[in-house]
Amino acid sequence: MPVIQLLVVLSLVLCSAGRPAAAFTDTAAVVPLTATFSIVARDPETEDLGVAVQSKYFAVGAVVPHAQVGVGAIATQARGNLLYASQGFGLLLKGHSPEQVVEALIAADPLRSERQVGVVNRQGRAASYTGEDCLPWAGGRTGENYAVQGNLLAGPQVVDAMAAAFETASGDLAHRLVYALAAGQAAGGDARGRQSAAVLVVRRKGGYMGLTDRYIDLHVEDHATPVRELQRLLRIRHAQLAVAAAEHLVRRVRQTTGETRRQLTAQARARTERALELHPDHDHAWWLLAQVRLLANDPEGAGAAARRALLVNPSWRRLPPSTLQKLGVEPQLIKALLEVESFRRLWESLSADPETTP
Repeated sequence: MPVIQLLVVLSLVLCSAGRPAAAFTDTAAVVPLTATFSIVARDPETEDLGVAVQSKYFAVGAVVPHAQVGVGAIATQARGNLLYASQGFGLLLKGHSPEQVVEALIAADPLRSERQVGVVNRQGRAASYTGEDCLPWAGGRTGENYAVQGNLLAGPQVVDAMAAAFETASGDLAHRLVYALAAGQAAGGDARGRQSAAVLVVRRKGGYMGLTDRYIDLHVEDHATPVRELQRLLRIRHAQLAVAAAEHLVRRVRQTTGETRRQLTAQARARTERALELHPDHDHAWWLLAQVRLLANDPEGAGAAARRALLVNPSWRRLPPSTLQKLGVEPQLIKALLEVESFRRLWESLSADPETTP
């Protein structure tokens, strides 16, 4: 980078921080080291951006992962510097490459020798930096659409395994990110052990009710096997997304007829069944499957699905009809299900008030 251009970048970094870079040293002695391993990545098909991380550090997801739709993803670790996120995104927005962003961030940071950072931009270009004073083994790897990095690791095989896993994995970005973490752990992971993990994926309006971009945002704060727990939570989130897609299809089914109706019903059924494969205790999904099976003229199958919903969560029986309707279990659904003997017996057996039944 030319000297003049570098000076301009450094001035932007200092201005965005709102205080002198030397201020980083004020609390350095009391800031714990975020020794860990992480991956930042981009999905070229969906343009999703994300980060996944695991560490022997409590609540690592509150420190390391950062991502911004249409801009990039950043992981800051070792002695994590949270200012790297806002400063790095600002530089990426101005068109600087990940390599230039890293160069500018560490040049303005007096603790750069203890930092580690990974950056990927929206085009999939990536960079990784490891300061010379990071606890060994420390280092990183970069490839098309990703960067992996870690410190205080069992050895270089950890980041090598993560890179290979990400390059060969299938599925959406969140799955590939967590798959890479699992590979890193299997290769030795953090030399101290394991405690927490997180995965963050951003997609435009992909969050709750389309009001945020946090499409996948899962944290395991303290667990004996954090990546395994993160995988479980990710299955639940994917089930939630599948149910939402199936509900949208059901609404379309009710507005169509003929072959289109049949095809949409089949798609809704497949999505709902997939959700239940991922999360068998998703009681709302069982009710949805009952609806879809009724639409497919399968009352016995609908009754079996509704029975499972009640067995998973008997509280449904005690909700008033108005509440059930607002939750998507409409009166006409219950009326149709009561025609199925196996469902009717269970429904009636749960009608007694548990607080008054001896």
